[in-house]
Order: sequence, then C-alpha cells, then structure tokens
Amino acid sequence: MFSQSCISAGIKVLRQEAQALLDLIPAIDENFVKACQIMMNTKGKVILTGVGKSGHIASKIASTLASTGTQSFFVQAGEAAHGDLGMIGKDDSVIAISNSGEGSELKILIPILKRREIPLIAIVGNVDSSLGKAANVTLSAHVEKEACPLNLAPTSSSTAELAIGDALAVALIEARGFTERDFAMSHPGGALGRRLLVHCQDVMHKGTEIPVVHDNVKLKDALFEMTRKTLGFICIVNDSNELAGVYTDGDLRRSLEKGATINTDIKELMSSTVRGKVKADDLAADALALMHKLKINSLVVVDDDNHPIGAFNLHDLMRAGIL
Repeated sequence: MFSQSCISAGIKVLRQEAQALLDLIPAIDENFVKACQIMMNTKGKVILTGVGKSGHIASKIASTLASTGTQSFFVQAGEAAHGDLGMIGKDDSVIAISNSGEGSELKILIPILKRREIPLIAIVGNVDSSLGKAANVTLSAHVEKEACPLNLAPTSSSTAELAIGDALAVALIEARGFTERDFAMSHPGGALGRRLLVHCQDVMHKGTEIPVVHDNVKLKDALFEMTRKTLGFICIVNDSNELAGVYTDGDLRRSLEKGATINTDIKELMSSTVRGKVKADDLAADALALMHKLKINSLVVVDDDNHPIGAFNLHDLMRAGIL
C-alpha cells in the first residue's frame, strides 16, 4: 500500500510539473526576445540573484550560462543589500528570480539598479508584482498550482523558473553559435573536455622514450629496444629517419612461427604499410577511434615529413582519461 502511494504521488508530481511547463509556452514571446537581446548586448556579466528556493535556481542558471558562453555569476539578494552589490558593475545586467516578486531583499535592490541604469530582467510567478513592474523585461514563470499537496512548497514554481532560465541559456547558445569545443573549454576536467582538448602530443612519449631502430638491424637488436621502451612495438626508420615500418610483439610471435631467428633482418619482418600513425595535433579521442578501427593497441606520431616524433599506447590514453 505504501509503495503504491509513493508511486502515485511521484507520477502525479511529474504530470503536474510537466503541464506547468507546457503552460509556459505562450510566455515565450517578444519579452523573451528582449531578455535575450539584453543578455547578448551585456558587455560585462549577467548577474543572477534571488532568495530561498528561487536563489538556488538562480545559482544553477548562472552556472549554466557561464558554461555555455555567457559570463555570469550568482549574488545572493540578501548579501547584495549588505555590500555584495559592489560586485555588480555598470556594464552588467541582472536577472532577478522570485515567485511572488515581492521579496523585501529584491525590492531593496530595484531603485539602486535603476539609478545605475543596470538592465533588470525579472523571472517571476506574478508579472504584476513590484519586481515584475519595475523590471526592464519581465518573464512569466506563473504556475496555477504547486505540485506540493499543500500548495506551499516551491515545486512547480521553481521548476518553471529553472525552465525559463534554461530556455534563455539555450537561445543564447544558438544565437552565439556556441560549439561543442567552446563548451569543452569551460569543462576541461570533464569527459567532454578530455575528448575535445587532449591531443596526441599531450599523451605521446617523446625523444629517447620512442622505441626506434634503423632498418639495417637484426631482430635481436629490435627486441632489445622494444623491451627497453615497453610500448609493445617498435618504429623502424630508414637512413633519412623516415618511418619505414613497425614491428609489434604480435609480429614477433608470427615471425617465430614462420621460422625467423634473432639474426633475421628486421627489414624482412617489419610491416612496411603503417596505418597506425597520427599527427601530434590530432585529437587523442580520434586516435583511440583509429585504434579500435584497426584493432591495434599503439600508434606512431609522425611529422609532415613522416619522421616519428612520438608514440603511445592504450595505457597512455587510459592515464589521460581518454579511454
């Protein structure tokens, strides 16, 4: 009985909040466009403010904007009235979020922002409130009823405020032509950042760490070099230091099966067609995709003249967080 009651309550909340969001669609009008224009034209930062649950929503929207190309941060309305207002400059704009639009902390800020001619965008549940009337642009986040059965706890209303903020953020993403790479620049520590910002030159072994021999050596010399460098393969170069071939630990097993000895010339055993090579500025994620495609565990990094300048394997990509 208890389980069914919880499930019913959960479903009811989702339906009510979903409907509340659909009811907001008519509010995406010319005022929404004006709000986007103010934010696009802001030379400084877009400041989000609010109190209580709306303050938490404002903080989240500020974070979303900052990570999607709009310089933004959150100022708690109560703290703003006691000194933090100094964080807001003449080139900034402000988005104030409040369900009632009558919070005393926000009302204190209105005349100060007006005197300083700082554009004010209001996201409110009541467009006829003090905040709604004072703002340069007012966006409605009105809901008929909270999902809370007591119609008290901010539920549908806070969801509506968040949705309007997300709508603004996405509209600006499209207006600015914000790209996946731009997003990664704000998230260098995340999976997307690693995928888009880490290049082969960032993970490759360089200089004396590259396993390399000349094409005139015997298999035993190649094996000594392969063992010292522990990448599971070796680069073979010609007299011009160009990549002539590669030889892997898998090639070793196949060579021995065919009767090769440690005194066999490496030139006779190496793979002269090297598909597993990349450039230093190639993305490490693309290199990983190439490894999967070719079913190999390592790659050679070459320059424009086909000289080996680096090497790495799957373990290096794992350490870099690419895999």
